[in-house]
Amino acid sequence: MPALLDGLVDDAAVFPPGSATLPDALAAHRRHRAAWYADLVGPLLLPASTVATGELTGLVDPGEGLVIGLIGDTGIARLPFALSFLAPYGITARQVEVPVAKRGEDPLPGIAELLRLTDAMPGVGVVYAELPLTFGLMGALDALAAARADGVPIAAKFRTGGLAAELFPTPAELAAVICACRDRGLPFKLTAGLHQAIRHLDPETGFTHHGYANVLAAALAAADGERMETVAELLTVLDPRPLLERASARLDAPRPLWVGFGSCSILEPLTDLIRLGLVNGGYDA
Repeated sequence: MPALLDGLVDDAAVFPPGSATLPDALAAHRRHRAAWYADLVGPLLLPASTVATGELTGLVDPGEGLVIGLIGDTGIARLPFALSFLAPYGITARQVEVPVAKRGEDPLPGIAELLRLTDAMPGVGVVYAELPLTFGLMGALDALAAARADGVPIAAKFRTGGLAAELFPTPAELAAVICACRDRGLPFKLTAGLHQAIRHLDPETGFTHHGYANVLAAALAAADGERMETVAELLTVLDPRPLLERASARLDAPRPLWVGFGSCSILEPLTDLIRLGLVNGGYDA
């Protein structure tokens, strides 16, 4: 697995549209972790509501060293409570992800609340503050960057899709966010809508989805200091060739800026990456 793609896809099997049962998701995640493509796969993402209701009982061997990402669907204040359920199962939370505001709300109070709780989340590698791409975004990024400069393991997360058209940022909006994170030295994660490698129209919903190969090329361009207009143009590209040209030249280097995204399927993005020639397809996935 090329270093550029290391940990690109978190395992979001229990989330829509896949919505796998917890036993099925755990069994599949173990297979992914033992497969030749394991380096592509990030942690298994689990909702705090699932963890805190004891649904892991009997499903996890404390000796297996399961690593998860905790999704704060029960709110910021209850994150430490959900994390307290992990130790008896020998589970490590590599990351915590939680929305800090709804669309149109000021994100700064939520960020402040989250920062106050970071000391109550020992062992968590990084905390992702999910920010709405609306009011107060740049001030929120400034606050995250300042906290990160003070040693707090915090980063940004943005939604790139959903059940409504307004949840899909335009290429110009997403490019502005990517460049804003670049300018602040702030890593970012994306969620929702990234179902295919190349930008495409979903014929069922009529929504145009961002492609993760587009985002990868855009992040590489931003990290190289290119202008926002160039970054936005890469997000609009429908021909994979210019995207592959950028990615292929950097396969042996770690991925800059963009931490990755969650997918309810691991094999679908893997298959896309093989077809694009970014991953050696000489193995049975």
